[in-house]
Amino acid sequence: MNILIIALKEIKTTLRDKRTFTFMLLFPIILMLILGTALSNAFSSTTPVGDLKLLYKSDIADKQLTQFWQSFSQAIEKEGIVSVPIEKGVDGKQEISANHYAAYAEVGDQGIAYYGSSKKTIESNILQGMLTAFADKYNLAAAAMATDPSLAEGIIRDANDSAAKYVKETSLIADKQPGSIDYYAMAMTTMIALYASISGTLLFWVEKKRNTIVRMIASPVSKGEIFAGKVIGCTVINILLVFAVMLVSKFVFQADWGNHLGIVLVVLVTEVMLAVSLGLVLSYWKGDSARSIVMIFTQISSFIGGAYFPLGNSGESFMGFISDLSPLRWANQALTKIIYNGDLGAAWPAIGLNVGIAAACLFIAVVSMRKKEAF
Repeated sequence: MNILIIALKEIKTTLRDKRTFTFMLLFPIILMLILGTALSNAFSSTTPVGDLKLLYKSDIADKQLTQFWQSFSQAIEKEGIVSVPIEKGVDGKQEISANHYAAYAEVGDQGIAYYGSSKKTIESNILQGMLTAFADKYNLAAAAMATDPSLAEGIIRDANDSAAKYVKETSLIADKQPGSIDYYAMAMTTMIALYASISGTLLFWVEKKRNTIVRMIASPVSKGEIFAGKVIGCTVINILLVFAVMLVSKFVFQADWGNHLGIVLVVLVTEVMLAVSLGLVLSYWKGDSARSIVMIFTQISSFIGGAYFPLGNSGESFMGFISDLSPLRWANQALTKIIYNGDLGAAWPAIGLNVGIAAACLFIAVVSMRKKEAF
């Protein structure tokens, strides 16, 4: 009962500190909005494409190939691609060099000679892929002619619909990727969870500053109950702050937190536990300088852990090794896999590290507390 009363007192005290409470709540939300808006292009998976204009020269004697080419030209025009037959006396290669067209193709009975623009590489590659598909389908029709002319006629008659009856094309959907708001919602939430370490350093320092530590020791409550109550209260209030940031990002900014919120919350809760325990043990080791050490630690961890910019797969490089030491790094990696890949197993390494380090820090803090007359 005493532990619960002390925990509630700790929660109320934190809520009364409006400046700290406002900072812990508004700072990640504002930073989330600024970074998510300013760096939205960095997370875009689309590339702008210019006009797709194909200049071609047709020298086809085969009637079937002529019919197939006409069907192909009509089909690509429906997709917004302009195919222009070359006029007599015009040098197609010069037109490409002058950047008038994205590509130039010479279509004949023996095949296609393709010339792409070096200035419009994306557009040129798209057109090259389409012409390659055209050649493959014509080769399919030619092969079908040798065995079943009715199939070949169907393919030639309609290069799109009829060919689909004989060739089924399947595309793989890439893994879902976070947008800028999605990423910074996750990164700011894990960052503010780590900021709970600051609260950990202040647990008993504030009591000493207010000269209330003597009254606490003189009260008919054991040091263990006081210790447990304050740690629980500090952890709970920071968990509530993290949840508040998460809810704002989800319902105000429409950030994607996936379909496994339960395991996501467990990762965040264990990170708060780690942060509070780390701040507490540093307060026993370094006393009044613990807060400054924690501030430096959280900023470095945030920087190398991907709070301000996304980190790719750094592999076995030195920077990769350094970034993996940040609690934000392993928390962000776990959350990314859970949210966007549905990999629930990715949570356990992060949870194990968080709980293991938190337990070790609490053990050291308890041993340090018992060696002192006060806290």
